[in-house]
Amino acid sequence: MSNTAEKINIVGLSRDELEKLAEGFGLSKFRGKQIWHWVYHRGAKTFDEMTTLAKSIRSDLADTFNIGRPKITKRQTSVDKTRKWLLSANDGGDVETVYIPEVDRGALCISSQVGCALSCKFCHTGTQPLVRNLGADDIVGQVLVARDEYGEWPSPIGSRLISNIVMMGMGEPLLNYQNVAKAIKIIMDAEGISISKRRITLSTAGYVPNIRRCGDELGVNLAISLHAVRDDLRDEIVPINKKFPIRELLTACREYPSANNARRITFEYVMLKGVNDTETDAKELVKLINGIPAKVNLIPFNPWPGAPFKCSDNSTIERFAQIVNDAGYSSPVRTPRGRDILAACGQLKSASERDRRESINYAE
Repeated sequence: MSNTAEKINIVGLSRDELEKLAEGFGLSKFRGKQIWHWVYHRGAKTFDEMTTLAKSIRSDLADTFNIGRPKITKRQTSVDKTRKWLLSANDGGDVETVYIPEVDRGALCISSQVGCALSCKFCHTGTQPLVRNLGADDIVGQVLVARDEYGEWPSPIGSRLISNIVMMGMGEPLLNYQNVAKAIKIIMDAEGISISKRRITLSTAGYVPNIRRCGDELGVNLAISLHAVRDDLRDEIVPINKKFPIRELLTACREYPSANNARRITFEYVMLKGVNDTETDAKELVKLINGIPAKVNLIPFNPWPGAPFKCSDNSTIERFAQIVNDAGYSSPVRTPRGRDILAACGQLKSASERDRRESINYAE
């Protein structure tokens, strides 16, 4: 929970917490359910909108609580209609959120931390120190802001613009597990935002201790930022590998509770020219993931200012994809989206590093 002007922010509270909050305020549990409905199903920004509550109740609630969202600092729209928002979080710091429209769906890429501690060498966010973990309010708040922007309230029953959530923005979600899990549960609730776990993907660079927990407690789709098939190279470009090497990471993937042929684990592999893109790399990748229900997303490297890598040639990417595909694994090459506004995979970065805090609680 965040305090704004000495008021308590109710965004980020679970349904049970809202019901208990209502009871503590002298209201019934049913009133708590009504507040939940207005905040997460109808998208209310003020208590005055909650017309199923008496005016006196609305007034009293507004005196003590607020419905806080991250503030939009900047909007950018790409030539391909990808949209990026720079958001000022409730407890300080800036994050970026990206909406990627497709023909039959739309994915919202949301952040879990201000900055990132993992320092992956090909990722722009990795050049920014970790400032802090986002609370559940700021994680859920990114979804509320996007729905505000597209006018997608009340929560649609059928076709919707924001149909999928990908935890692939700034930060490592599994190093902020407690807040991320709470936010995802709110997003999945069928009486609120109501986005199914089958339409939510959590991406991790490989914080192994929370992978199983994620599968047991959330059951969302899992994506692994792999990017190398040898420990010596992955140690260099994905430094968390020094603590949780490839073999340990893949064991966790094999044990992931929700993985099956219908819901495959996605292995993300950024194509870096002359670094990880040989035919030998492709063949070793196939061996590593053998037996795991999986697909491989090949990601052409998206450049950013000062980046130390170049993207593999198209012919190299095509040959790599063919080898993986011939082994029986789907290997689509991701079409870069939002490159012109630095909204593509690996390009996100906010201006909050100057606000870095010293005390950060990892892996809650």
